[in-house]
Amino acid sequence: MRHIKIVFWGLLALLSILWLAAEPSAFQPESFMALRDAMVQYSGVIAIGVMSVAMVLALRPRWPERWFGGMDKMYRLHKWLGITALIVSVAHWLWSQGPKWAMGWGLLERPARGERPTVENPVEAFFMSLRGSAEGVGEWAFYAAVLLIALALIRYFPYRLFYKTHRLLAIAYLVLVFHAVVLTEFRYWTSPIGVAMALLLVAGTYVAAIVLLRRVGAGRKVQGTITSLHYYPGVRALETEIEVPQGWPGHKPGQFAFATSDSSEGAHPYTIASGWNDRDRKITFVTKELGDHTSRLRHKLRIGQHVKIEGPYGCFDFENGQPRQIWIGGGIGITPFIAGMKHIALGRQAKRDQSLPSIDLFHTTADY
Repeated sequence: MRHIKIVFWGLLALLSILWLAAEPSAFQPESFMALRDAMVQYSGVIAIGVMSVAMVLALRPRWPERWFGGMDKMYRLHKWLGITALIVSVAHWLWSQGPKWAMGWGLLERPARGERPTVENPVEAFFMSLRGSAEGVGEWAFYAAVLLIALALIRYFPYRLFYKTHRLLAIAYLVLVFHAVVLTEFRYWTSPIGVAMALLLVAGTYVAAIVLLRRVGAGRKVQGTITSLHYYPGVRALETEIEVPQGWPGHKPGQFAFATSDSSEGAHPYTIASGWNDRDRKITFVTKELGDHTSRLRHKLRIGQHVKIEGPYGCFDFENGQPRQIWIGGGIGITPFIAGMKHIALGRQAKRDQSLPSIDLFHTTADY
């Protein structure tokens, strides 16, 4: 959690400091409209900045996973950044549109407009010619992004629909990149904030293309085959054993993987409930009927069916070197401990003289 906060607040602080360095007059605006223009720029920088980092995290990169403490922590940061993008983009829209409404209602005096200064830089002149288009498409992309982010935050929004709609954010993001490039103050691009924004926009654009091409995690996917299915009616859980090919790198107890049994449903994350034995190359998932998808699995899955597996992910670690351990799991949260016990059993068979920890397991469940 500490590392999530460091990245989250550090990103906001860095973008704010770099923007203030490029816009020091923001502390002493000459008029309300000057303040409005500055706030439109600032909120735009923050909104597209956090959205870009959220896009990068959507790629499920492996290199920062251990530093964050696991993929689940990275997804939490992704959610925080999405919420921040939603709030700040709404503020950006209000700063942009609010004064116009106030002028129409007679609450603000419309400022006198002089002649626009001649633009000699051809790139800046080109951007100026695109301002109308960038404003128009950016506003519609904003409406789409607000709707899609809001849907993602609704707890009971079906996952199969979330999987389809959330990918559309990549399209909205690309439109907002165009909006940001054209409408950001041109002088920013030669300052540190411009360099930072350029790096973020390039990275986010690359990830958006990967998402739209459905290539997220492509290098970590294998096609497994279901070899066994066992349903436990007392706890409404399904145990699925899957044989994976040589491309699977193996896993540690406590890790999880994304499994796709139906392309229309997309990939679902499940904790791996088995130890790893390179000789039989099988992994096990135990899924509890908690939603629409998991409730249908026992009716849809068949022995011999192919399943795409992506991973492994996660930094849950049983190897703490302590001779005595206490494990506490609730409900389907027992699965990493099942994997841990199977791993210990495999280790006991392989190294009978090895000293193993003494373990007390406590498991609570509403089903009994």
